[in-house]
Amino acid sequence: MQKVYFINLLKNIDFVILKKLFFLLSISYFSFYFFKSFDQISLNIDFDRNGNYIFLSFLFCILSIYFNGLAWKNIVAWFGKTKIKESLISFYVLTNILKYVPGGIWHFFERYNFLKDISNPQLAFYSTLIEPYFMLCASFLLASVGMIFSPFYFLLLIPLIFLNRKLIFHILERLETLKGKTIKSLKINNEKYRFEERIKIISFFPARAFLIEILFVLSKFIGFIICFYIVNLDNQYSIFYLLVIFCLSWAIGLIVPAAPGGVGVFEACFLFFCGKNIPHNIIFPSLIYFRLISTSADLFLGLPFLLRKFLKKI
Repeated sequence: MQKVYFINLLKNIDFVILKKLFFLLSISYFSFYFFKSFDQISLNIDFDRNGNYIFLSFLFCILSIYFNGLAWKNIVAWFGKTKIKESLISFYVLTNILKYVPGGIWHFFERYNFLKDISNPQLAFYSTLIEPYFMLCASFLLASVGMIFSPFYFLLLIPLIFLNRKLIFHILERLETLKGKTIKSLKINNEKYRFEERIKIISFFPARAFLIEILFVLSKFIGFIICFYIVNLDNQYSIFYLLVIFCLSWAIGLIVPAAPGGVGVFEACFLFFCGKNIPHNIIFPSLIYFRLISTSADLFLGLPFLLRKFLKKI
């Protein structure tokens, strides 16, 4: 009886509104403390002294996007599409800018369409759908490095346990069955096929794709830590402490689609996890510099794609 009540309760929850509410609360939280500490915050940068560090942070953000595209290529290969053109990586990199478009799904939509043309709809859909889960597992694993003696250590490793051929295929198969029933109930003609012929997971664990996702998160973190050390020259904070906060904050920003590119959510979570351990006059400039640099990297790589899309509409 309690189980049925719980299921019905979940069905009645509007998760879209909850995500939007969380996004608005995050923005409000960040803005409140920003203006509260406004007189202590300085965003002035000595470009003569720090110009090289800013450029280095920018390069690591560029590198992280490339690692992300390479990881996606290997996820597609893990799903059975082993003969893949190198253009898959470049297309991923070009479309990364679309994550900032309101809705937060348009980069997935473009990648799905691109992959569908060179494989099949099922492989295109599920390899695009599962990629954020790889990123989530990678960020949690890195966060666990700084929490080995914490009771939350094993909790952070749980998502990684599900990242194996048997469980992933079972989940995807159930999703495909559910999708088939929905299509049938809507009386829409559906192509008949065998799911195992469309998705052929080639190994028990996607080691290559997962390791590259770890490099992606690490590159992002290095880009941030350079911004942090530009502001805080004393280097008195543990690198592992900052890694844990960064990974957890970034992961939360990832799973809140209402936040374009995690904007606001990542910053608010970082601020919340830091508490009073790091002064606000260090946190705010670091977060703002990193956001500007990482967004600039996305714009720099995605500009050709946006221009091509714009010219097609003219």
